[in-house]
Amino acid sequence: MLGSKHLMLCFDVSSVWQEIRTSTSSMTSVPKPLKFLRPHYGTLKAYYETMGDSDLKKYLADILSVLALTMSAEGERESLKYRLLGSEGDIGSWGHEYVRNLAGEIAQEYAKRQSEEAGIDDLMELVQQIVAFHMKILYEHNAEPEAVDLLMEVEDLDLLIEHADNTNFKRTCLYLTSAAKYLPGPDDLLVLDIAYMIDIKFEEYANALQIALYLDNLQYVKQVFTACDDVLRKKQFCYILGRQGITFELDEEMCADDEERYAMQDIINNAKLSEGYLALARDIEVMEAKSTEDIYKAYLLDGRASAGASVDSARQNLAATFVNAFVNAGFGQDKLMTVPSDAATGGSSGNGLFKNKEHGKASGAASLGMILLWDVDSSLAQIDKYFHSNDNYVIAGALLGVGIVNCSVKNDCDPALALLADYVDKEDPFIRIGAIMGLGVAYAGAQNEQIRGKLMPILGDSKTPLDVVAFTSISLGHMSPNAMFALMDRSEAELQDPLTKILPLGLGLLYLGKQESVEATAEVSKTFNEKIRKYCDITLLSCAYAGSGNVLKVQNLPGNCAQHLEKGENYQGPAVLGIAMVSMAEELGLDMAIRTLEHLLQYGEQNIRRSVPLALALLCISNPKVNVMDTLSRLSHDTDSEVVSAAIISLGLIGAGTNNARIAGMLRNLSSYYYKDATLLFCLKAKAANFSFPKGLDFRQHTLSPRPHPPTLD
Repeated sequence: MLGSKHLMLCFDVSSVWQEIRTSTSSMTSVPKPLKFLRPHYGTLKAYYETMGDSDLKKYLADILSVLALTMSAEGERESLKYRLLGSEGDIGSWGHEYVRNLAGEIAQEYAKRQSEEAGIDDLMELVQQIVAFHMKILYEHNAEPEAVDLLMEVEDLDLLIEHADNTNFKRTCLYLTSAAKYLPGPDDLLVLDIAYMIDIKFEEYANALQIALYLDNLQYVKQVFTACDDVLRKKQFCYILGRQGITFELDEEMCADDEERYAMQDIINNAKLSEGYLALARDIEVMEAKSTEDIYKAYLLDGRASAGASVDSARQNLAATFVNAFVNAGFGQDKLMTVPSDAATGGSSGNGLFKNKEHGKASGAASLGMILLWDVDSSLAQIDKYFHSNDNYVIAGALLGVGIVNCSVKNDCDPALALLADYVDKEDPFIRIGAIMGLGVAYAGAQNEQIRGKLMPILGDSKTPLDVVAFTSISLGHMSPNAMFALMDRSEAELQDPLTKILPLGLGLLYLGKQESVEATAEVSKTFNEKIRKYCDITLLSCAYAGSGNVLKVQNLPGNCAQHLEKGENYQGPAVLGIAMVSMAEELGLDMAIRTLEHLLQYGEQNIRRSVPLALALLCISNPKVNVMDTLSRLSHDTDSEVVSAAIISLGLIGAGTNNARIAGMLRNLSSYYYKDATLLFCLKAKAANFSFPKGLDFRQHTLSPRPHPPTLD
């Protein structure tokens, strides 16, 4: 009698076990045996405890594990418990929802065991099965993110490399790189590291290179070049490195052929950048120089705007200099600076320079560097003649122009250093600033030890004028933390000078995008004079987390804007700009930051409102979003002239290089509206320069945006 009951029980359990396994994997149609068993869940659990070890007990454990999917009390993790006690069959046969629930319980159990320092081997065996199920069986249903999430919870992402194959690696890497933006450090770097290894495994070298650059790992960059055998693809990688301004030397291991290696090194060094740019311009027939009248389109303005333009001819000439430089940037010719003057006037080439006064002459001479951009071989001779001028402003502008010409171009002869080094120690502070800024622009990001050795003593010299120290700090921003000592050595009277604000920015540039690396310096900054302490701290954090999308940092920054400033404090402006800097690289964060800035406009004090337009421009630079254009258009008619100026400048920045017709119409209408205000009229004409470059080329050739197009890993 007992034997027959045992046989019947075995048959019933086996039948239910089989019925549940063969039901639909989505669990949309719940098997009838499972429905009938739910009320008896407690009874089955009690009976299970009385059973001896046998295959039947394992089958019952499997059934209880599935029943626990809906019957288990919260936090008990009974589905996982009985799964570990059950049979070791195919986990996927119980359905996708069952596997998903099991993954959640594994994550909870793993955290508990880690805190108790208990063993996790049985859990990891189950993780292996679940990951294989998601990656291999459900790949048609895009289940890779669930496998990645589980492995993140159990801190074993290396398993992905083993389970990735040709059918799922692209979606896996896409999810890893997207998820990295929302993870705290160092987890974000670990996730990107795994994505890099998967891309290398499946020869997706371009994606691997992007990740390597984001990780700032030149060893990974070398590995990409070594692993890739296609010369044409390697040249594409060189163009990516050149676009990012990376200093990188190829060796024989990365490219065995000497001729090919030299050609690729020239691409990385941007040695042929001007040649390629001009070839493109000739192909699309836009080589003819444009004049400022072509940009202003004065015939579209009413008469009063044209009359108002002559109120301040010096500013008009300076604005024309900027417009001319930007619209003809890189083309090597224009109608203002490079055209020979009439011989009858006895003038010299570039007579447009002498239509300006003092600082305007410096801008004019420097604009020649913009027109001759990247053409190092032939342009220096055209700028050199200004070094012999008797006007210090012209010399300073020429020095800066040399730096602009050499921007992003690396040359073994180092012409910028050879020409500018001697002027760094001149007595005239304006000439020194021109030389220092020229070196900073020419060697930005190069970490050149010669430049560091030349400029660092300036920061340590207490007799150096504050303006020279400030611009030296900016030039050394990518190389040296000595701006910190310059801040410590300044008197209270000097800390009141607006130029002092440049020193924290120079220090912040050193940690641009370095995130946690700034913490030690941020702690030291808390010992600074109270007048600069908070300003420096916010500037450092904003630069360090720029483009990271770090939610916690973005949440902290608006809190600074809610405080009422005491006399002498001025840290709220950097806090507003910091929101934009941290959020700018990620689309969802960008939209949220725009909403935050809208709230600051409504409820913030006046000094905050003055910073909001510039923050909006940072978020959407060279990317004119309609809602941002509407906001800036509204602010351009504000009662505060500083808000209006910031809005006009921001309109030019968001439209830079896009030739957006709506922004062009806004700027023309504002020119008519503010025809009596010389300052605002100057801003409008100068912003036409940003808006109009480059002439006729795709805006990706010239853009003010720090992000690649389309944005990937920034």
